[in-house]
This record gives sequence, structure tokens and C-alpha cells, in this order.
Amino acid sequence: MIPHTENMDLTAAEKKPSMLNLLACKCPRCRQGDMFASKNPWNLKTTMKMHNECPVCKQPLNIEVGFYYGSSYVSYAFSIAISAATFVAWWVLIGFSVYDNRFFWWLGLNAALLILLQPYLMRVARTGWLAFFVRYDKDWKTNPPAPLERTNKDQENNW
Repeated sequence: MIPHTENMDLTAAEKKPSMLNLLACKCPRCRQGDMFASKNPWNLKTTMKMHNECPVCKQPLNIEVGFYYGSSYVSYAFSIAISAATFVAWWVLIGFSVYDNRFFWWLGLNAALLILLQPYLMRVARTGWLAFFVRYDKDWKTNPPAPLERTNKDQENNW
């Protein structure tokens, strides 16, 4: 029996779940293009340097002036999730006590971990914020990106 071949032309990148693309900081529309100019988030001079549009599908990545201010909420949620995970892991593996300083050791370790992860978390937060507004389009090769509604080039760098 010959398998149904209607959707057999999807590439491996298109088949990846969106969470993996989010963590890889890929464009949410095509799931293939890199959103950031540099792949290394710990190169602090270029950590937040983004392409103006996706290099693969041409989706504009700066939808409106100040668009990425909302990504701070996503970054905050990731930070809380990481803190909760390290708290539970510390509690299970080491434990907490009122008779010693183990809580403060966890607090210091968690703070150091969040500081080390911050450049990557800021990128993932921007990718996640954009994914709220730009959905995956399985026909991105034939469908052009939606036109921008609220861009103002004169005000783009005034923040």
C-alpha cells in the first residue's frame, strides 16, 4: 500500500514542535530563520541584535515601535519557573532547615544561575513574545507575510 503523500514535502525543520523552535530562537512564522544576527547569546555586544526581517520567510521582526517591551513579562515567567524548579530540586536533593544556611546557599546559587542565563532568557522571551502575535504558516513559501500596521520609522529609535 502506498502511503498518503499530501503532506510528505515538509522539511524536518517544519515538523519540529514550536517549543523547540522557541528555545532555538527561530522565526515563529517559518520555524527556520534565525531571529538574531549572532547565534551566541553570551556575546554581550550582539546579544539583542535582531534581523529586521526573517532571513528565510521575510517576516518583519519589529512589528511596531516598542513591541518587545512586552517580552519582559515572558522573561519574568521563565525566571519564576527556573527559580521554582531549582527550589524544588534543592528541597528534594539537599533540603531546607531553620538551623543552618542552606536556604541562603540556594538563594545565591539561584541568583547566579539566573544572571548566567539572562542573555539567553531575554532572547527566548523575545521569540516567545513574537510567537504570540505571529503564528506558524505551513504555506509560508507561497503566502507573503502580513503587512505591518503600526510602524513609524521616525520614532523607531526614540526609546
